Amino acid sequence: MHRLIRAITIICALGSATGAHALDDAAAEALMRKDGCAACHAIDKKIIGPPYRDVADKYRGDAGAAARLVDKVRKGGAGVWGQVPMPPNPQTPDADVRELVGWILALRR
Repeated sequence: MHRLIRAITIICALGSATGAHALDDAAAEALMRKDGCAACHAIDKKIIGPPYRDVADKYRGDAGAAARLVDKVRKGGAGVWGQVPMPPNPQTPDADVRELVGWILALRR
């Protein structure tokens, strides 16, 4: 039963993070500011973390990217984009994380 619940949770996160509730750019930027993401990230330039377009390019075509990125935003991490760690973001609502990840992965150059 636990595996079934986990599978359903992952499927829901993937559906939501891959466009089922896609944000427009203005709404995404407002959410980035509200949740503190804009302190370290921008769409087209490196601040502390990578530009979101670089993230989209890196994970384009990767079916598991949305779930992994949602998890990384939630738990934090380091090593993929350099040595500066991304802190965990447990205070950010799950819906915000899924929406932002979906929006990021949909970005094009």
